[in-house]
Amino acid sequence: MAEFTPLRRIIVAISGASGAVYGARLLQVLQGLPGVETHLVVSHAGWRNLQHELDMDRPAVEALAHRVHDVANVGAAIASGSFPCHAMVVAPCSMRTLAAIAHGLADNLLTRAADVTLKERRRLVLMVRESPLHLTHLRNMVAVTEMGGIVCPPLPAFYLRPQTVGEVVDTSVARVLDLIGVEHSLMPRWQGLD
Repeated sequence: MAEFTPLRRIIVAISGASGAVYGARLLQVLQGLPGVETHLVVSHAGWRNLQHELDMDRPAVEALAHRVHDVANVGAAIASGSFPCHAMVVAPCSMRTLAAIAHGLADNLLTRAADVTLKERRRLVLMVRESPLHLTHLRNMVAVTEMGGIVCPPLPAFYLRPQTVGEVVDTSVARVLDLIGVEHSLMPRWQGLD
């Protein structure tokens, strides 16, 4: 579907896996970019992890997004393929959310928006968080990949020699920004070894 808006709309979803920092940091970076409009949807467990892991209450998180949608509101704009949108990122993506997306359940707004992203052939990036993985996890990742989604676990790039947890987080967020075609300066580009 053709885009009908000059804005680059990005849906950011935060599910209940550990790693709420990835979603929050992604929102912070996108908030400061011109021409980008973020639409946030958070699962119930995602809200809990934002509070537990980052001490961020709901108003603080909501302030990072341009629009916030309730996970129970399957009638929201982002639930429709007619809503022009550039990409969707689930950061972090729990194994429950991965399974729902892989099987097309669309049982809440988060999984419905992901389903729409896939059916409209838009970019869907899942920052899956679990370790170790069992066969069902792996099969669900294969299923999403076969549908056109991108599984992008947040893994550190130690060749960049990160000095802080924030730099480790930024490396993964930078990879996601690359995947959705958003310019950034979060990390240096690899120049090769001389």
